[in-house]
Amino acid sequence: MTARDRPQTIANPWSARIAVVQIPETGLHRDIEADEAVRKALAKIAGLRDILVARASFDLTPGRHDSVHVRGRVSARVGQTCVVSLDPVENDIVEDVDLLFVPEGRVRSFAAAIDGDAGDEDGRDLPDAPEPIVNGVIDLGRLATDVLFLGIDPYPRKPDAVFAPPSSTVDPEDRPFAALKALKIDPNPPRRKKPRQD
Repeated sequence: MTARDRPQTIANPWSARIAVVQIPETGLHRDIEADEAVRKALAKIAGLRDILVARASFDLTPGRHDSVHVRGRVSARVGQTCVVSLDPVENDIVEDVDLLFVPEGRVRSFAAAIDGDAGDEDGRDLPDAPEPIVNGVIDLGRLATDVLFLGIDPYPRKPDAVFAPPSSTVDPEDRPFAALKALKIDPNPPRRKKPRQD
């Protein structure tokens, strides 16, 4: 899960706000879990039948220049509809998180520094761009929501679901112009008699 891929316009029914000033130098661990009302709201936004469970575990470590490193995992069990059989199906989502949060006004300078450091490392994946700390707060619920939504399978299938093609094969002659082809055209049509002129 990359920071650049996270959706930015979804609603935020799941909130767990952490003030950066409350994070000790030794770090902070937080476990959060969505209650039934939040799960229903999330399911509606994501177009799911339901969300049976949604939880997350995060470790926050303060870094240089007021940055915070957030590592953790988001897990959920969601109810969907099989795209083959249209039967209900449940899927598990497990997504790891590894992001750097920085004060909102320093996002660009941090991103430029990351790009500069990565410029000489050919063949390696570029680090994720930093996420903003807004008004001195990191919303772990919002982070968990974004990660959960990105982990949803857009084409859920039951393990035993098999797509069966139509039993009747389509006759290549059965086309809109096939009827015209069936008409027999006489190459020597009978000539019309000319009217007698007296």
